[in-house]
Amino acid sequence: MNDIIHECYRRAGKVASKVRKDAVGRIKEDVPLLEVAEYVEKRIETLGAKPAFPCNISLNEVASHYTPEDYMPRFKKGDVVKIDIGAHIDGYIADTATTIELGTKNHTRLIMSCDEALEKAIASIKDRAETGAIGKIIEETIKKHGFNPVKDLTGHSLERYKLHAGVTIPNCKSFFSNRIKKDMVFAIEPFATYGKGNIKHGKPHIFALSGRIKGKEPEEIRKRFGTLPFALRWIPEINRKGLREYHELIEAGGEIVAQSEHTVIVNEEGCEVITR
Repeated sequence: MNDIIHECYRRAGKVASKVRKDAVGRIKEDVPLLEVAEYVEKRIETLGAKPAFPCNISLNEVASHYTPEDYMPRFKKGDVVKIDIGAHIDGYIADTATTIELGTKNHTRLIMSCDEALEKAIASIKDRAETGAIGKIIEETIKKHGFNPVKDLTGHSLERYKLHAGVTIPNCKSFFSNRIKKDMVFAIEPFATYGKGNIKHGKPHIFALSGRIKGKEPEEIRKRFGTLPFALRWIPEINRKGLREYHELIEAGGEIVAQSEHTVIVNEEGCEVITR
């Protein structure tokens, strides 16, 4: 990785980290989810980056891929809130997430299990490490606290303008494994739940262009977002037909889910965490 690319990742990571920390302080009872999402997206741009995807604010049994479309949904006391933020500099993406419990302390241990699994996974990453071994560490850490990993969701490699670049890091032990290499970039994201850890799909709230769509309108969208995801509230006039849909990802048993996430750059001795 050359110095210019490395600096782009680092800048994106600093922006994503700051916005994540600032956004947590805005999550309060009766505040509209959209107010926080819009703050996150605008703040990313103010700090010199661009959103890599719409701000995800997923509550309780919803694990991921929910972004608000209007001011109706509001935070409530007891909500377990996952806020997932992506920022990019010239296509080089930093992806980070955290979980908070709003006004209660019923799920502290669940959230802690995710945080601990993330830190142990990060400590195990280095050149030539096996993704299956990292998944085993995540699963064992979460289960040690009495919970289950969401095995249907994974961490993922990042490349320029590619949010999911092909190599996954499972949240459980796996017979299928890849050897990671120096200079690869990964979003590591354990999910923990009281349930069995399977996922069902809800409604789509996030979209991306597919290669099948042609014409003037899609070309304008492609110039703005490339292959990165977007929300319809960003471009309400677009025709949804043929768009790639990102459905809500919901714990199949309706059980609460927690998430933690950092982006790392692999090096020979370990990795550099760019979203602390």
